[in-house]
Amino acid sequence: MERVYPVIFTKTKDEKDTVLIEVPDLGILTEGYGMANAIYMARDAIGLHGITKEDMGISITEASDIKDIDLSKAEFADSGESCISLVDIDFDEYRKKVDNKMVRKNVTIPSWLNKAAEREKINVSKVLQEALMEKVGMVH
Repeated sequence: MERVYPVIFTKTKDEKDTVLIEVPDLGILTEGYGMANAIYMARDAIGLHGITKEDMGISITEASDIKDIDLSKAEFADSGESCISLVDIDFDEYRKKVDNKMVRKNVTIPSWLNKAAEREKINVSKVLQEALMEKVGMVH
């Protein structure tokens, strides 16, 4: 699922080139160092927020129109020079990137097939992963 959110970036005047970040629709506040890192941090925070909501069974808030964002009401309005930009996120791709913990599953196969796989030194877990990715339409 792809979304685009308006994000407020506020450049401070410190030696680290700190950029304060607000995603008003999601209640996210974070920071980055330099604009490239700030965009990365915004996308990462949005992605983490979104997949956490999905895991909890809560729908992800829709994005506001960028024209509806009032910079004067921004959390960091008095901290430096602010601008609004759009940041895109593909929640499915983000999940694939960060949610890589392994889950143990018991699989039942015929004994003869297990012996044949062992004889051929086939990694059954790998074959199962590849088959499941193909079945759900994911490229591996």
